[in-house]
Amino acid sequence: MGFPQQRFRRFRRTGRLREMVRETTLDPGDFIAPLFVKEGLARPVEIDAMPGQHQHTVGSLVESCGALAELGVPAVMLFGIPAHKDAEGSSAWDPNGIVQEALRAVRAELGDGLVLVADLCLCEYTDHGHCGVVRGRAVDNDATLDAYARIAVSYAEAGADWVGPSGMMDGQVGAVRRALDAGGHSEVTVLAYAAKYASAFYGPFRQAAESRPQFGDRRGYQLDPGNADEAVREVKADIDEGADIVMVKPALPYLDVLGRVKAAFGVPTAAYQVSGEYAMLKAASARGWLQEEPAMLEVLLAIRRAGADLILTYFARDAAERLRRG
Repeated sequence: MGFPQQRFRRFRRTGRLREMVRETTLDPGDFIAPLFVKEGLARPVEIDAMPGQHQHTVGSLVESCGALAELGVPAVMLFGIPAHKDAEGSSAWDPNGIVQEALRAVRAELGDGLVLVADLCLCEYTDHGHCGVVRGRAVDNDATLDAYARIAVSYAEAGADWVGPSGMMDGQVGAVRRALDAGGHSEVTVLAYAAKYASAFYGPFRQAAESRPQFGDRRGYQLDPGNADEAVREVKADIDEGADIVMVKPALPYLDVLGRVKAAFGVPTAAYQVSGEYAMLKAASARGWLQEEPAMLEVLLAIRRAGADLILTYFARDAAERLRRG
């Protein structure tokens, strides 16, 4: 018997057989769509570095949320850009702030038809662009926790189903969980940015959210790209503090970390396909260097295969439309 009896190509033929043995699949229900809403806009503004994405008015945000829900995308994450910024980021917990207004508007239009997630950070709200309260030229970790607690309760009162503390402050999940529980919001889910790296792939987001640091950088509180063991320890700490879902950010450069986190803890795990990952595919496809749809789906499938139960992706609408077409 000179020829192998196991012919792997039997299962690789196109059609139903190939689909039947596929190990990992994509569905619109796997996606969370990040959306930006800006105070004071008269009309939505396309983001130059992120073709197809916009800074929304509250009205256009509601319309986008409705379209996503119709496509089967179950959740959106809201990022707010306020008209007023100060050193403390006080607009973030203003009950009439832009995210709070948007949460109420989407809830009024869609009811419970969409899970509403509010990103919880200060970088969009501070005049210095850092993710916390600054003392001198350094972020004060513990003072920032007090601010995060206030923001969490404000978002919950406005109708958020989940909050996503994203500043990588030590103890942030515990502070948010305690504040929510004390405020009568024990049903609100905490999606923890548990392993968020100091990445070069955030540039387009900082344009979109108008959150570029005015001095220094964020390496003092975000993970070093060379560290994977530390990421696992960070995730464990967040789980111990009460995180319901943990997230790795960015996604594609950290698939190894994503796989380790899912294998180690087995809890619901998300990955954020960040703005730079999105912009790379958009730029390459615009130049004809690759085909956007198959590349988009292949990358999203890789993130799912590595262990993500949920993917935050700016491709949520495009991918859901493509998957719905079959």
